[in-house]
Amino acid sequence: MEFEELNIIKPILKVLKEKGYVEPTPIQEKTIPLLLDHKDVIGIAQTGTGKTAAFAIPVLQKLHERSLKTTTPRALILAPTRELAAQISESFKIYGKFLSFKHLAIYGGVKTVPQIRALERGVDILIATPGRLIDLMNQGKIDFRKIEFLVFDEADRMLDMGFMKDVKKIASALPVEKQSLFFSATMSNQIADLTRDFLKNPTRVEITPQSTPVEKIEQCVFYVDQENKNELLLDLISQQKMSCILIFVAMKHKADKVATMLNRAGINADAIHGNKSQFQRTRALNNFKIGKIKVLVATDIAARGIDINNI
Repeated sequence: MEFEELNIIKPILKVLKEKGYVEPTPIQEKTIPLLLDHKDVIGIAQTGTGKTAAFAIPVLQKLHERSLKTTTPRALILAPTRELAAQISESFKIYGKFLSFKHLAIYGGVKTVPQIRALERGVDILIATPGRLIDLMNQGKIDFRKIEFLVFDEADRMLDMGFMKDVKKIASALPVEKQSLFFSATMSNQIADLTRDFLKNPTRVEITPQSTPVEKIEQCVFYVDQENKNELLLDLISQQKMSCILIFVAMKHKADKVATMLNRAGINADAIHGNKSQFQRTRALNNFKIGKIKVLVATDIAARGIDINNI
């Protein structure tokens, strides 16, 4: 199947053609027609399956088909981290290139005043992390009365990060008549409870990855004492001809410690985690993408939304 068979409007098809996208991914092929048909959807899919386009394209198309003069948000997309919110915002910018909708990403780690001013100038599509959205809600800066679409991206991660209370408060503040979409890598009891509370007769779309990590990635396990970990890591990096290395650690302070150790050994590295400012995280990611730093050390939560080729 090709995108042209999904009844997508010409302004979006033009973008897809420019980007060289001809065939939708499985999650896009199954989800886009349902959303265009105004169905609520539960999407079970992993990161990297093309799920952002699976909701961005139909949201843009539905907004375009139903013209409405308003300066308040018509679509709300919730994401667990700043990086993912920024990535989703970039996707709406790309797919909405030939449409006239305004989108805005709001998240913590930056000043609220510019975000409030942007909201006051008018926004059609609002992408937000739960914490910052609740903050602006409490200040009375968000008007949800015109919301037509609600998307939870990586809903399981939001709950893992402790946003259940915030998520319920946000969803409860929205109009009853709206179209909702939940994307999650897993279907936990908490996710099931949320979908029962806030979705109407949803259609479940589950995409099984075509390839398992074992088939796509060469995996090795090293058993090593704590005191020898750094030495082993340095040895592996020096032996392998790799220019783009992502290291995961469990704790924020550990990320800083490993990055410092690598820099002292002459290996350009930086760390990203929740205690870093938005400027620091963005700078580190950009430097990693352009090859200015060889190693990026990250906590799992901070790494959500990272989309970098050639790792």
